[in-house]
Amino acid sequence: MKLHTTLGLAAGLLVASCNSSSEDSAAGGEAAAPESFGTLPDGRETMLYTLSNENGMVAKVTDFGATLVSLTAPDRDGKLADITQGYDNVTGYTGAMNPYFGATVGRFGNRIADGKFTLDGKEYQLATNDEPGGIPCHLHGGEKGFNKRLWTVEEADSDSITLKYVSEDGEEGYPGTLTTMVTYTLTDDNELRWEAEATTDAPTIVNVVHHSYWNLSGDPTSSINDHVLTLEADKFLPTNAGLIPTGELAAVANTPMDFTEPTAIGERVDADFEALELGGGYDHCWVLTNPDTDGLALAARLVHPGSGRVLEVSSNQPAIQFYGGNFLAEENFSGDNTPGKGGKAYPFRSGLCLETENFPDAPNQPNFPSCVLEPGETYRHVMVHRFSAE
Repeated sequence: MKLHTTLGLAAGLLVASCNSSSEDSAAGGEAAAPESFGTLPDGRETMLYTLSNENGMVAKVTDFGATLVSLTAPDRDGKLADITQGYDNVTGYTGAMNPYFGATVGRFGNRIADGKFTLDGKEYQLATNDEPGGIPCHLHGGEKGFNKRLWTVEEADSDSITLKYVSEDGEEGYPGTLTTMVTYTLTDDNELRWEAEATTDAPTIVNVVHHSYWNLSGDPTSSINDHVLTLEADKFLPTNAGLIPTGELAAVANTPMDFTEPTAIGERVDADFEALELGGGYDHCWVLTNPDTDGLALAARLVHPGSGRVLEVSSNQPAIQFYGGNFLAEENFSGDNTPGKGGKAYPFRSGLCLETENFPDAPNQPNFPSCVLEPGETYRHVMVHRFSAE
């Protein structure tokens, strides 16, 4: 069965979202003036925009890569701390060591086998910019995906920012000119909403993804293995050695991939299990048990017992990629390399990603939900991060 899961978000949700954003914006008042975030090698200046809510939370977004640079959230005592990883200026985000911190990833997030797909009888060759297990694949939009593009700010106020990027026909090998709009909104309900919409002038493939690294402790150098995770997913996608899905939807029951009940991430991460061995730990796509492609469904709940911080992720997508920071290494953020925020180095498994998405390699697997976008259609990906404390 071929489902078109990313198209046609219900009008009611859109109206509710727009009304909420308008009310929040009115309540939030005037936007703070953007700050310089550094200069690109070609001389263009990048900017950093600040969003805030009535509870003291602050999110900072740069127009380079439509990237979330930082987000503060309260612990059980009301203490605010930045719970994301990243860099202090644009230099880090342009470098080869940047593992997509906070980025908007596209056109196609996650992997495509051999960097190839066929659409309407024509084969397209994309860059093969990753080689897990020595097997080349296309990852996160290619050599210069959406995360390494300077976006145009369409609108910005105290609690919301909308950015635009036009990806020309043939960019990174993709067909069609794709126009993408991304909006970040920080609400007074302590929600960070990330919403992506895209339209095309020719058939193409789309899977635009948000890629923040979280550490709810507020110490970005500490292990995330003590975080307790629940995934609303009873199946996951096994992969080959190149981390490309085999096409099987495997039950998580009685495996280390089972997060249907709250489980500490470190409890089974080193278990003798093929999927964990291939991924170097958790780096897999889970299939949501009850997705809501016309609304929002809870996908994940993350708790840091020490601080009490809680993150709940809801989306209109069919799956979620949980990545446990297996390729983070302290030496990548020290020495001659750009350090992380505040000059810190980010060690192994000190940050994790929860990326709602379509299935990896969907263009090549007809049994997976369709990722094809046609002219006249609108792709929509809504992702809500709700923060609380217990």
